[in-house]
Amino acid sequence: MDDRRKDIRNRIAKRRKFNDKPAGSSWTEINNEEPYGIDSYNGYSEKDHPLFKKEYFFFKILASVCLFLIVAVMFKHPSVRLDPARSFVTENMNKEFQFASISNWYESAFGKPIAFLPNEANTETVDSNEEYAMPASAKITQNFETNGEGIILETSKGSKVEAVNEGVVIFAGEKEGIGKTVVIQHANKTESWYGQLKEIDVKLYEFVKKGNEVGQVTLSEDGSKGRFYLAIKENDAFVDPKKVISFE
Repeated sequence: MDDRRKDIRNRIAKRRKFNDKPAGSSWTEINNEEPYGIDSYNGYSEKDHPLFKKEYFFFKILASVCLFLIVAVMFKHPSVRLDPARSFVTENMNKEFQFASISNWYESAFGKPIAFLPNEANTETVDSNEEYAMPASAKITQNFETNGEGIILETSKGSKVEAVNEGVVIFAGEKEGIGKTVVIQHANKTESWYGQLKEIDVKLYEFVKKGNEVGQVTLSEDGSKGRFYLAIKENDAFVDPKKVISFE
């Protein structure tokens, strides 16, 4: 019993001596205190740090890689059954990430991205701030008031549909009610929709200039003319294309 009291007194004396040391002195760890009801302090180790768990960290990395591969396979696989999933991913990405705005900022700050944008050094540049261009030489056969979303345009047989302004293709595929469709997102966050196409000539996330071909018109019912659907979307609402495009 006396030995234990003596040992405790020695430990208390060591603690007082340690506390009296000047700042900057090295830390002396006091060992073997557990038998006497005193827990030693060793600080947080990498193993039990409250803000870092290696298992969770590696699990998140693995989950991110798996999700990326699943989405990549989904967009590369031609199966029609995957169209709803592709549409869901694309629509949510468009809401959360403004591809055209980022692309426009990157181009103005650093020039053309090497990997993502095509080399168009010999292509005539059109000022994107000018009025929207005509998508094709056409006349309106169904007004905006008919469905409150877009208009139907009549063209000559075999006409090409061109982008009304530069931007990034955020959708290229089948849309319910308007068939083969291309949606282009512009730097000002507006979108132009080109539907009822016979063929689509652009790819998803492709950067297109104003006047670039996006697709071909379908034939009218009698086969003598061509036609396609056009819509302009601004702030999540469709506007009459006649307000931004001169069809005269």
